[in-house]
Amino acid sequence: MRAVKLIGAADAIVYDDLGCEDALSYAQPTAELVYVGKRGGKAESLKQPQIDRIIVDLCSQGKQVVRLKGGCPAVFSRVASEMSALAAASIPYELVPGVSSALAAPLFAGFPLTHVSLSNSFTVVSGHDVAGTNWAAFRELPTLVVLMAGRNLGQIARRLVEDAGWAPDTPVAVIRSAGLPEQHTWLTSLDTAEVDLAEAGQLSPCIVVVGKVAATGNLA
Repeated sequence: MRAVKLIGAADAIVYDDLGCEDALSYAQPTAELVYVGKRGGKAESLKQPQIDRIIVDLCSQGKQVVRLKGGCPAVFSRVASEMSALAAASIPYELVPGVSSALAAPLFAGFPLTHVSLSNSFTVVSGHDVAGTNWAAFRELPTLVVLMAGRNLGQIARRLVEDAGWAPDTPVAVIRSAGLPEQHTWLTSLDTAEVDLAEAGQLSPCIVVVGKVAATGNLA
């Protein structure tokens, strides 16, 4: 596996906290580990330009650097910024794809994203910017996956009903910490999601799947 080989050969690993910790076990004991994980609302989280600079600085020291991300770096990550920073510094790099949580989380929760009679397609959107998202554009979609939706779940549910015309009783699966020992999944609906999860505590990191397929699995 290419990713494991690169981690094992790295002089420095710049890593996030979304399931990356286990992958660090492949690092050599002398590797420098640099944590740059982000959590919404945390004042101590590094800004993206700072992360870009850390990566460039490590590479400029002649070190072989791995930028380790959870899931797939092509989906709602800041990999484009990091690529630009490396290119501007004339530093060569290699990209290794991963599996997005949009694809993995539903299976961990016990249901598929597509279904022969319920859903022939799915759409993925970020839940960070509720006000700046055109929710009406998702009208009549069979399945919608909302990443990073924990803090805005109630607003998103209301927008899908009011702006996109989704039925209030549309099934919703909320999957927290998918694939980790602390994974938990709730099955609710657009009209009751906010109330049903009011006492769930911290939802992030979570993936929200809206559509009939969300009700087909053995959720636990």
